[in-house]
Amino acid sequence: MSSVRYSYEQLKTFCCDAFEKFGFTAEEAVKITDVLLLSDLYGIESHGMQRLVRYHKGIEKGLIHVDAKPEVVFETPVSAVIEGHDGMGQLIGIEAMKIAIEKAKKSGMAVVSVRNSNHYGIAGYYAKMAADEGLIGFSMTNSEAIMVPTYSRLAMLGSNPIAISMPAKPYPFFFDSSTTVVTRGKLEIYNKLSKPLPDGWALDENGKACSDASRVLANIVGKNGGGIMPLGGETETLGGHKGYGYGMLCEIFCSIFSGGLTSNHTHIGGKGGTCHGFMAIDPDVFGDAKGMQERFSTFLQELRDAPKAEGCERIYTHGEKEIFAYADRMKNGIDVNINTVAEMKNLCDYLGMDSVKYLGDVDFTDAKQSSYK
Repeated sequence: MSSVRYSYEQLKTFCCDAFEKFGFTAEEAVKITDVLLLSDLYGIESHGMQRLVRYHKGIEKGLIHVDAKPEVVFETPVSAVIEGHDGMGQLIGIEAMKIAIEKAKKSGMAVVSVRNSNHYGIAGYYAKMAADEGLIGFSMTNSEAIMVPTYSRLAMLGSNPIAISMPAKPYPFFFDSSTTVVTRGKLEIYNKLSKPLPDGWALDENGKACSDASRVLANIVGKNGGGIMPLGGETETLGGHKGYGYGMLCEIFCSIFSGGLTSNHTHIGGKGGTCHGFMAIDPDVFGDAKGMQERFSTFLQELRDAPKAEGCERIYTHGEKEIFAYADRMKNGIDVNINTVAEMKNLCDYLGMDSVKYLGDVDFTDAKQSSYK
């Protein structure tokens, strides 16, 4: 057995009950769960249920303060800086984007930067919040250092994803990508599956290509050197310096604007210190919002209709696959890796929850223990 299929409602009930057991209010638990499960519904396994153990360990170790509330410490009509007080990243992220949306509706656009937060799930969730309100949304975050800059052998930047969403028909444009070749979550999945990493993903402590997920993850945790390559790879030949530069753009909006910690100083000494950046833009500031959406929707359709490469049947625009995955998983359920289900059982045992009630009678013979620290 490699996975177990659960309905969306089953996983929602489990997550909400678990987060309430940790001490979050029922409303807060729903918000955290919504971010977490949208990732699985979109087919982004790396940031869905398999991240539960990260939040468990973060709360247990004191990196995440359950009772913390985000505080606006500086603002103008078009900007704000939020002190997260080491709270839960999803709660801080939702509040920050709400502020950006409110300011953008009044002033046309707004940027909100956050310091001293924690992992906030998929960046695209917050960009989507703005798009759902008819705005253009941007979201980004730094993280524990996992990206090795071009020609270095030490991780200095996080996965530093950048997400953008804009209203369009028949569905919105939705782009969410790390500025590393892959995220740390992808390495965790390969480690759970005991599979070698593909070429071009990671480097060992000497700055050499490495396919051992366990070794790379251990080096990231231990700050021993090595990590994940920037988009484009380890050299300039295929544009690695560009991924490195995109990661720096993210750092500017997150840690530099907020006065927080850059990636290489987060997750040290028992403190997370993650920083986020959010932006919302009202299309009306460019004149004809309706016409803009129509032009953009036409262009997206032209992209889908462009001549296909030999052997290829379809051209996707960003966000299409997520829409299709969402519909499929809401109807047919979400497959959860057996090792993640084992982590969920361990969480049930820790929180005093009946694992059979939530997860069913699962055979964990083939499951391996989580290596997350």
